[in-house]
Amino acid sequence: MTFAPGDKVRVRDHWPEAEGRKVHVRTPHFLRGRVGRVERHLGAFGDPGSLAKGGDGLPKLGLYMVAFERADLFPGTTRGPETLTADLYDNWLEKIG
Repeated sequence: MTFAPGDKVRVRDHWPEAEGRKVHVRTPHFLRGRVGRVERHLGAFGDPGSLAKGGDGLPKLGLYMVAFERADLFPGTTRGPETLTADLYDNWLEKIG
């Protein structure tokens, strides 16, 4: 397990599709570069980028539930839930703090 519940993380601001690479990206655009907090580890799963291309999915990647504050994602909004959670693979996360 790379991250623990409570760890503050930043979603990598990486745009492989803009580099002209054919990739299977499971990270929402609006979360890239944003800071959240790990809620829990969901387990290790096959790499979706490898699996999408018919690969074996190895090595497996840790999957984490990460919570983001609504105000940080959508400044000026007052409606909706206070937090948004997303399931993100560890290769998209960087520990901060």
